[in-house]
Amino acid sequence: MIYKIYYQENMHQIPVRENTKSMYVEADSERAVRKKLKSRGYNIEFIQLIEGEHLEYEQADPHFEIEKV
Repeated sequence: MIYKIYYQENMHQIPVRENTKSMYVEADSERAVRKKLKSRGYNIEFIQLIEGEHLEYEQADPHFEIEKV
């Protein structure tokens, strides 16, 4: 399954919408995503499972790349 993660790079700063970044990670569950990213120190705002037409839409973006974790 592919998950889209919305995050802030610095866990110790107040989240600002304009600083929110996103990445894609392949994992079996949301819990597995959090475990894989724990060492990076990100402030994870939201984890969204993407599949079907939504996944096709995301893959059409030239910047679509699954993060190697």
